[in-house]
This record gives sequence, structure tokens and C-alpha cells, in this order.
Amino acid sequence: MSFRFRAFALLMLVALAATAATAWLTLRQANRQVQETVTAGRQEVSRITAELRTYGFTHGTWEGVSPTVAELAQDTGQRIRVATETDGLLADSDALAGREPRALTGQPPVLVDPRPALRFPDGQLPRTAVKETTNALARYRAAVAYAACLTAAGAEPTTRPDALGIPVVSTDRRPARCAEPAAESDPMTQADAEALRGCESARPLATCLQRVFNERAGSAAPPRLEIRLGVRDESPPTLAAAPTVGVAVGVALAAVLAALLLGRAVLRPVRAMTVAAKALGEGDLGRRVPVTGRDEIAQLGGAFNRMADSIQTGEERQRRLTGDIAHELRTPLANLRGYLEALRDGVVEPTPELLDSLHEEALLQQRIVDDLQDLALAEAGALTYHRADVDLRELLAAARRAHRARAEAAGVALEVAAPRAVSVHGDADRLRQVVGNLVGNALRATAPGGTVTLALVPHGELAVVEVRDTGTGIPAEDLPHLFDRFWRADASRGRATGGSGLGLSIARQIVTDHRGTIAAESTVGVGTTFRIVLTALPDRRQDSRSPDGRRQDHRRQDGRGDGRQPSESR
Repeated sequence: MSFRFRAFALLMLVALAATAATAWLTLRQANRQVQETVTAGRQEVSRITAELRTYGFTHGTWEGVSPTVAELAQDTGQRIRVATETDGLLADSDALAGREPRALTGQPPVLVDPRPALRFPDGQLPRTAVKETTNALARYRAAVAYAACLTAAGAEPTTRPDALGIPVVSTDRRPARCAEPAAESDPMTQADAEALRGCESARPLATCLQRVFNERAGSAAPPRLEIRLGVRDESPPTLAAAPTVGVAVGVALAAVLAALLLGRAVLRPVRAMTVAAKALGEGDLGRRVPVTGRDEIAQLGGAFNRMADSIQTGEERQRRLTGDIAHELRTPLANLRGYLEALRDGVVEPTPELLDSLHEEALLQQRIVDDLQDLALAEAGALTYHRADVDLRELLAAARRAHRARAEAAGVALEVAAPRAVSVHGDADRLRQVVGNLVGNALRATAPGGTVTLALVPHGELAVVEVRDTGTGIPAEDLPHLFDRFWRADASRGRATGGSGLGLSIARQIVTDHRGTIAAESTVGVGTTFRIVLTALPDRRQDSRSPDGRRQDHRRQDGRGDGRQPSESR
């Protein structure tokens, strides 16, 4: 499965999940809004019916209800048509607003009954409730007639229900023709009394009394209303799914486009690196990939180019090493061959001096081969190390004894400056090989009368070994090449001024394997200092303690190899 397809599939999955979540949240929010709208509509219907019922209860008539209908229509935004049960039109909000009445919806009308709901005490009703209802019916008829008269006369009635729920009408300005009602002014008819006495045996009594009251009060009470709300073809509060679907499709398309662009942006440099890697594998070491930006792809491209640079540098170093080895071995082998052929042909006499010279030349070639093998093992991490605690002061003293005869012969003073003992954990023979190589180079570079100093400088948790000479020095431009293979400061590459050219490379690898560093400082005409920095052992390993009393754990690193004794050569 290609990366493009996988990236596309992953982005599509994310897009679908995001789209589904967005659609679900949108639908949920829209449904909630629809429910709130429906609830608000129900509340508006309840408000309209309640205010109209209150109007009929208060005024005892539907006359003058038009302003109330117009105000309710303006507040609720509904079209309101108020009519009696016999379809007698009382008010229409469209007509009141001065526009053509619109067609009504097919919804059933809402009934409004202005007659009071009788209120009886809780529990079993006493038989006196029949008598109370009889009086209440008379009071209601009188109150309705009084309220209707006040309304017709332009006086605003004020109504409050009594204990039984019957309206008690009052006003601040009573017209002369509207007399205060009295209950006995409207006596019960024989039919009313008989209807109420029929409720005495009915159960429940309150329901029967209310029914009879409504029937007998119907002639006096305002007629029931039929209220129709809304307009035909008016959009109901529903969820518009089209915008949600449109948004979901848009998100999906954007995700697809983003996937395509992302795949193209990612795969283009990957494809370039693939082509470059194939070319690199086929031997084109100069192939590189263009790098732009600072993102992860750019970092990958930069890492690929650095890898290619390293491979090319290693290949060039390998070729240069092969050339250097051929150069180092060609001349002495040619000399050996020439002398051997001359001896075989009898042209040259086999004198002891000639045989010694040929033997020395063979030993030199053997040393070069041994150094090459040591360097290869060291760089591969397979050089043998026999680690133990090494006293660096004793190691420097041993190096001085080993090179004292050579120093005296060259007229150079060889000194040791080690104020106190410092120990490290390492291979004593390999460290002696490093110091011996540096001392040999220093003696060759120092003129008679000069000085070579082996110094041990404690530096906290570090042990610093310095090999200083007062020789000719090394130019600054040559210092970076000191540890290169077969490099010599003498451009003639003669052995009189140096060894095989591998000693410093081997020394650097040995110091590195001991988790240390080696560096050189030099001034032409003043001298050169090689500095080796290693980790010193804690004082508990030396029968003494440092001022801060810190201790260290030292790891041991053992390699593998042929176990030959170290050789000394630059």
C-alpha cells in the first residue's frame, strides 16, 4: 500500500469523523432550537387564551375585545382570529392591522370558555354545596350583566373571584344606568333548582355542580370563543438539513483537497530522495537533494545530504588511503627488489652492511603493516584493551626512561613534571603507546639544546597529560591535519623527519576509546604542546580524597584483537 493512499485514507477518515461530529452537533443544536421554538409557541397560545379568558371573565361580554387581540398579535407575531362557536367573527388581527385577511391553517381552533370554574373545599362536599351553587348561579348572572353594562357604558370594570370562584365586579366610575347587582334580583328558575337537586345523588358532586352551573349560566355568560392562530403555508419550525449537508460536503471536499496537496507536498521530496538514494547506490556519490524550509521533510533532506557527504568523504578517504599505502610501500619494496636482483645476478656483493640495511627496510615495512592493522582494529572497536588502574605519574616516568638514551643522543633534555599521583582506569600498554608516540615526535622536532617536558596536570575530576617541546612548531594551517593518516608536516614525506604517518591516528583512536580527548597547540619557532584529557579516578581509588569528596563509577571497555605490543610512530 503506497504512502499516498495511506495518507489519503487517513485524512479521509479524519474528515469523515470531523464531518459526522459537526453534523451531529449541528442537528442536536437545531433540534434543541426547534423544541425551544415549539415550547415558545405553546407558551404564546397559552398567553393568548389566558388573556382572552380573563377579558371575558372580567367584562362579561366580548364587546371591545379588538384592542386586546391587536396587542396580542403584535406581541406574539401570530395571526389571531376570534369568533364564537357559531362562527360569529369578533376580531381578526389582519383586519385590525389594515391588510387583507390571510388564509387560515387547517389546525383545529382553540376554545376559550369565560365561565368561572367553581371552587369547592377539598374532601367530601356537604349537601349545602347545592344551595351555595344555586346562590352562585344567581350572583354570576347578576355580575355578568353588571360587567357587560359597565363595558357598554365605557367604564372599566374590575373583577375578582370570590371564595366559590364567582366574579365580584366593581368600578371606579359607575354609570347611573348600571345599578349595583344583587343576588336576589335574579331568582332561580324552577328548572335551575331541579337541575341542581339532581346532583345531590351524583358522584362526584363537584363535577356535576360545575356541569349544571355551566349549562344554566350559558344564557348569561359570554359565548365560548374559537381562536384560530397562524397562516396557511406558513413555514413551521423545522430543521433545515440542507445547510448542514452542504457544510459536511464542503468539509469533506476540503479534506480531500488537503489530502491531495499534502500527499503531493510530502511525496515530492520523498521521491527526490528515492531517486538520489538509487543514484547513490549505483556509485553517483555527488548526488544531493534540494532542501527548502525547516520542517521535518527538510530535516530529512538535510540528513540525507549529510549522509551522502559522509559516504563521499569516506570513499575519498579510502581511495586516498589506498594511494598512500601504495606510495609508502612502492619505493621501499622497489629498493628491496632491486638489491635482491642485484645480489642474485652477482652485481652487488652481499656485505654485512647491505644485509643490515635490507633487514631494516623490511622491518620498516612490517611496522607500517602492523600500524595499519592496529588502526583498522581501533576504528572498528575491536582493539584489545586490558584495563586496570593506571598511575599516570609512573607511566610518564617509564616513558622518560624508555626515551632517555635517544634524547641524550639528540642533545635534548627530557623532563617529567608530575607534582602528585593521578590514576585513571585504562590499558597501561596502550596509553604508554600514545605517550611514546608523542615523545618520539617531540624529540625529532626539537633541536639539540631544546627541552621535551612530560607534564601531569590534575584538573578536578580530569587528568591532563601534556607533552611539550621547544621545537620548530607546526604552522596553523597544518594543525587540522595532524591526526590524518599518512600525513607529515614535511612535504617531501621522507622518513628522516617522521615515521609511517599513522602514529597520531592510532593515538587519537586509543584516547577516544578511553573516553578522552587529544588536541595540539603549536607556535612556529616556539614549540608544540599535545594535550591528552582523561577522566581521573576518585580519590578512594588512590588512598586519598578530593576536597568535595565526590566519587565516580568507571565503565570498562574491552575490545578484541591480536594482542600485539604497541608500536610507536607518527
